[in-house]
Amino acid sequence: MIDTDHVTGHDGPHTGTDGVRLHVQRLSPPDGRPPTATAVLIHGLLTDSLASWYFTVAPDLAAAGLEVVMYDQRGHGRSERPGSGYRLDTFVTDLERLLDRLDITGPVHLVGNCFGGTVAFAYAMRRPERVAGIAVIEAKPATESWLTEISGILRRVEEELVVHEAESLAWVSANRGAHTARLAKSAARLVRTTSIAEDVPASRVVSEEQVRAVRCPVLAVYGADSELAGQERWLESVLPGTRTVVLPGQGHSVLAEAPTRIRELLLSWIDEREHEGEHERHTATDTAAAALEADAS
Repeated sequence: MIDTDHVTGHDGPHTGTDGVRLHVQRLSPPDGRPPTATAVLIHGLLTDSLASWYFTVAPDLAAAGLEVVMYDQRGHGRSERPGSGYRLDTFVTDLERLLDRLDITGPVHLVGNCFGGTVAFAYAMRRPERVAGIAVIEAKPATESWLTEISGILRRVEEELVVHEAESLAWVSANRGAHTARLAKSAARLVRTTSIAEDVPASRVVSEEQVRAVRCPVLAVYGADSELAGQERWLESVLPGTRTVVLPGQGHSVLAEAPTRIRELLLSWIDEREHEGEHERHTATDTAAAALEADAS
C-alpha cells in the first residue's frame, strides 16, 4: 500500500503530443526528505500501465529516497486514448513534454519495462543531456530486429484478440485467470479502436551506430527463459560497459514475477550512478579551484 501523503501530481492535467492527456503519479520520499534523484518509470505496451510499477517496485524506490514519476502512456491505463498517433517518436515526445510540464530538467534515471525500455533508449538518443542512466527490463532499442519482433507480436494480437476475441478471452480466463483476462480484453479494445497495430510497426528504426552513440550508463535485465534471452550479448558488444543481468527461471514477465530482485538491482544501480556523479562533480570543483589558485599565483 502507498501512503497517499507522499503522492503528488495524481491525476494532474499533464499532456503529451497533440494535447493528449496523460495520467501521472509521483511518489516522494517519506517524512518530507528531499529526494536524492529522480526515477522515471515507463511501462510496456497493450496490457501494461503504471500499475505494474505501482504494485511492484515504485513504493520501495520512493522509500529509499528517490522521487518516482510514473505515467500511463497514451492509450493505456487512465490516459487518453486517441484514435491514432502511436509511432515510437510520438511516445518519446510525450515523455519529453511530460518532463517539461513537470519542470524536471535535471538528468533523470529512466527505467523501462519492455516497450518502455525502447522508449527510454530513444529518449536518451534524443536528449542525452537529460538522462543520468537507463535501466531496462526485457527491452531493446528500436533496431530492425525490434521492428520485426514487435510487428509480429501485434499481428498475433490482432488475430487472436480481435478477430477471435471471444474464444481467446474465454481461453485466457480459464487458463490464466480473471485478472489476465481483463488485461487481454483491454489490449483487444486498444487494438480494435485505434491504429496502434499499424502505427508502431511504422516507427522509424535506428542503426547500430546510433545505438552506439548512447553515452549514459545502461543496466539491462532479462529472463533466462525469455525470447529475448541472448539479447544481452549483442547489447554488451554495441555498448561496452553495459551491465547485463540474466535471471534464471524467469520469462518475459520478470517485473511481475521477481519484483524483489528487480527492486534490489534498480536501487543498487541508481545508487552507484549517483555516487559516480557526485564524485565527478567534486573532481570538477577541485580542478576549477586549482586552476583559480594557479591563475592567482
